[in-house]
Amino acid sequence: MKRILFFLIISIAVLAYLSACKKSEDVIKIGVAGPMTGPEAKMGIDFRSGVAVAVDEWNARGGVLGKKVGIVTGDDVSDPKQAVSVARKLVNSGVAAVVGHFDSNCSIPASDIYDAAAIPMITPATTNPRLTSQGYKGVFRVCGTDDQQGRIAAEFAVKSLKLKKVAVLHNKTTYGQGLADEFKNNLGNSVQVVYYGAITQGEKDFKPVLTAIRELSPELIYFGGIYNEAGLLVKQARELSMKQPFMSGDGTIDPKFIEIAGAEAAEGTYLTFQPDPNNIPSAKEFISKYRSKYGELGSYSIYAYEAMNILLSAIKAAGTTNGKAIIEKLHSMEFSGALGSIKFMDKGDVQVSPFVVWITKDGRFVEYWKP
Repeated sequence: MKRILFFLIISIAVLAYLSACKKSEDVIKIGVAGPMTGPEAKMGIDFRSGVAVAVDEWNARGGVLGKKVGIVTGDDVSDPKQAVSVARKLVNSGVAAVVGHFDSNCSIPASDIYDAAAIPMITPATTNPRLTSQGYKGVFRVCGTDDQQGRIAAEFAVKSLKLKKVAVLHNKTTYGQGLADEFKNNLGNSVQVVYYGAITQGEKDFKPVLTAIRELSPELIYFGGIYNEAGLLVKQARELSMKQPFMSGDGTIDPKFIEIAGAEAAEGTYLTFQPDPNNIPSAKEFISKYRSKYGELGSYSIYAYEAMNILLSAIKAAGTTNGKAIIEKLHSMEFSGALGSIKFMDKGDVQVSPFVVWITKDGRFVEYWKP
């Protein structure tokens, strides 16, 4: 009797294991990596929300290759070491592809892990040119690059604002310094950079550096960094009676910037970003779905949505979750979605990535200037 009971228990355990394996095999897992906690958590959460809209749509249509799509979230807390750890965990969990990361200094080291495992990654937001200059076939982005937006920002400063003296700051990160340097290097000889320096992420008091800048009377202060420090910089500059406009990049164009700075202080800040998706007819359905479920659209929500749709379209076309096959499809296909037509160049950058200049006005962001 004991022997029969023993074999019965073993049989139940084996059946449960096989059932769990079958259930796991019926799901195509896609990683979503970014800062889900910490000071930049809003960006990661916006990623995940945009991806979730795409996953819901695909699953409602029956999934991909006869399987449902599941999300595996990785929180890198905007830290490069954590990003590597997250990448390893996602690879070990069996994801077919990854949407992420957000910060350049996270995406670049994480890409080493994905490349070694032949797992494709598409970042919705990493703009540092180095990411796609490493020779990795499976690394892509659906956003533009810092050399593009730095050049547009400099062109705006010279041609539209006709500036002669500027101050340049960055936050010492791969993204922030890279963007600031691209702006600085594209100004040409007609504009004098009277101050070039850095602040540290996480600090709260920037008045000493702002006081030093004030003495040099620049006509504009350019900041390469994220909305947290950008908001404090603008707020504290106004408290020091500094009236110069600020300018920054895509890492600052988030409602949190205006919330931190205050609408009055943020008024007139210039920001480089891609065109307003609200003006793109093909984006309207996504925006409506997103707002009904998650509220106001995040800066990169639609880019995360597009990244997921592109990955799932490539998996469907490849007819497999084999990473190398998916990567080949990503390079060969042209994708049509909420942002229009997207085709990747050999390096993994999009063929068309127009940047425009936005301005903060009446507590919101508005498109202001096109090159």
